[in-house]
Amino acid sequence: MAAKSIDHAFTARSLNTAATDPTYAGALSFMRRKYTKTLKGADAVVWGIPFDAAVSNRPGARFGPQAIRRASAIFDNDPQYPFDRDLFEQMAVIDYGDCLLDYGNHQKTPGTIEREAAKILKSGPFLMSMGGDHFVTWPLLKAHAAKYGPLALVQFDAHQDTWFDDGKRIDHGSFVGRAARDGVIDTTRSIQVGIRTHAPEDCGIRILYGHEIEDMKAAEIAASIVEHVGDAPCYITFDIDCLDPAFAPGTGTPVAGGPSSARMLSVLQKLGALDIKGADIVEVAPAYDHADITAIAGASVAMHYLGLLAERRARR
Repeated sequence: MAAKSIDHAFTARSLNTAATDPTYAGALSFMRRKYTKTLKGADAVVWGIPFDAAVSNRPGARFGPQAIRRASAIFDNDPQYPFDRDLFEQMAVIDYGDCLLDYGNHQKTPGTIEREAAKILKSGPFLMSMGGDHFVTWPLLKAHAAKYGPLALVQFDAHQDTWFDDGKRIDHGSFVGRAARDGVIDTTRSIQVGIRTHAPEDCGIRILYGHEIEDMKAAEIAASIVEHVGDAPCYITFDIDCLDPAFAPGTGTPVAGGPSSARMLSVLQKLGALDIKGADIVEVAPAYDHADITAIAGASVAMHYLGLLAERRARR
């Protein structure tokens, strides 16, 4: 037992040390990373945004960050598949905890998220956020665009989220249209993957519909994304309802006919050529989950983001 750790999220003495907590015990930070509000020395920050007041169907994504952290305990500190490396040996990652939001004043939510995200980004680390419903991506995009300029959006989703709004609505179905109109994203380089619904407009964004990717291999999907985005700085957002409900039942607006978690994780693993400036995983709603299927998928998406970042650092 001498080599074992417990509550590594609090007891870790280095941001690069491995955790050996029992899977079933210990403080549940994301992948047992140290809980801290100190950004100094961090290469990447994991941050939760527990907000779901913008949903148009079933609520519950405010519990998403908790569920994703809990599910991430299955990732021990052996080399992480499929990256075949200890992600943290040369990459310092912290769990920054959650964004504090006023549940009684939702109009303040976007500003709060944007300001806190900007503070994190100003110190230099990569920001990987866990929602929350998909509205949270709007202030995250604004914070990232303020630092990097207009971003190519790589969106894994069953929905386009391009519905029109007046710029004031708190709505998880309109943030892409708003980002396009406000110039926060570069629509000519943006792409949506897995779409299985229709919206009134596409905002000039390329769409790979659900039925199209059914006839494509993961390598072909990834190649289409990389070719379209090119060398533009990009932001990846993964709505868990991109996956078929068989693989992600725990979400607010499930849509049948989607891809498997295996295929989409394989696509993510092949996006290393992209200049990824930030990423999020959203719409995990554990109240509708079974056996943590959706939370495990969400945690795996988040781990893949960090895996891509670790590979990029190793290539320098």
